Amino acid sequence: MTAPSPDPRRVVLLGATGTIGRATARALVARGHRVTCLVSPGTAALPGTDTRPCNVTDPASLARDGFRGGRFDALVSCLASRTGTPADARAIDHRAQSHALAAARAAGITQMVLLSAICVQKPLLAFQQAKLAFEAELAASGLTFSIVRATAFFKSLSGQVERVRQGKPFLIFGDGTLTACKPISDDDLAAYLATCLDDPARANRILPVGGPGPAITPRDQGMELFRLTGREPRFRSVPVALLDTIIGGLSLAGRISPRAQAKAELARIGRYYATESMLVLNPATGRYDADATPETGTETLFDYYARLIRGEAQAERGDHAVF
Repeated sequence: MTAPSPDPRRVVLLGATGTIGRATARALVARGHRVTCLVSPGTAALPGTDTRPCNVTDPASLARDGFRGGRFDALVSCLASRTGTPADARAIDHRAQSHALAAARAAGITQMVLLSAICVQKPLLAFQQAKLAFEAELAASGLTFSIVRATAFFKSLSGQVERVRQGKPFLIFGDGTLTACKPISDDDLAAYLATCLDDPARANRILPVGGPGPAITPRDQGMELFRLTGREPRFRSVPVALLDTIIGGLSLAGRISPRAQAKAELARIGRYYATESMLVLNPATGRYDADATPETGTETLFDYYARLIRGEAQAERGDHAVF
């Protein structure tokens, strides 16, 4: 059960229409905050909140339709680009966040909690660089801040549940142990974000965080799905070189086609997640460190898999899911 906040506040929430954003809205309301959600026009109202249609990419709409000249105490942002392509990343992961920060300061806000991503530790992609640019802007803003760099989400690790149920092999890159992560549920991450408002130990810090339990590899994920479905383990290995070939071809085509250029970036994103762990990166060794990756929450990915297979949950795929 969510504990009430010792200091309920007027909170503006961005990105409330995604699965993590909706969970964060619930967590903030449960803690007693007065929550104003700035959402895309046409979005249904979120229970317990003041839901305001607003174009977050437009500073004028943010002021007129979102903040409406009101006074608030805190800004929580779960905003993220859907595709991660360069144009989308610049528009959402940096510019929209920057516009919201300016509007927040004008509305008297003194604290911001930002949901970022643990993968920005090794920024090879456009959306990672855009996130880092805004992280730096927030840190220099003078607001009290908490930058939460979350590890992998359940939804982006659930794309092969139906494959396994249908008796198909579980797809892996290499031998399935190239990467590892400590996945975190929407509700556990939402609770962590909400409590950042009240925890002075999380103020003015970058906070990497994963879910509970040991780090797991894609092979671990497949083995658990086979166990839960009562099927014999069957894996099919996809060579990373195949992704390199696809990226090379699309990059070549991208010299004359913006559409191919965007597809090349999506392929790079897929390769990144196929080869880089979502854990804390040790800058001294250049290696990912599971032991150094903090844990929070109570639900494990395997708990979630069991609920999916029993029909008690429904997976909502992430845009950056590889499979």
